[in-house]
Amino acid sequence: MPPEGEPRFLTKFAFRIRTRTGTPVENLLVQAADRAQAERRITQMYPYCEIVECRELTATPRDEAASLDSILSIIARDDPAPR
Repeated sequence: MPPEGEPRFLTKFAFRIRTRTGTPVENLLVQAADRAQAERRITQMYPYCEIVECRELTATPRDEAASLDSILSIIARDDPAPR
């Protein structure tokens, strides 16, 4: 369980930055509770960088039960090849 007051789920953020030497870095992925926390993590890893772009990546929920059902149906259909 997360500590009191902290969100239970993290969100992924994709950043495009320019380092202090001017080198562009694209597609930096960070998981954080919110955008402010994600930006803090980026600036900790890349001091004095310029954040050019930040996108919140949304995950599509997976239906685990349907996935398991599809695997079981594949296994059930798998007949040994005739010899």
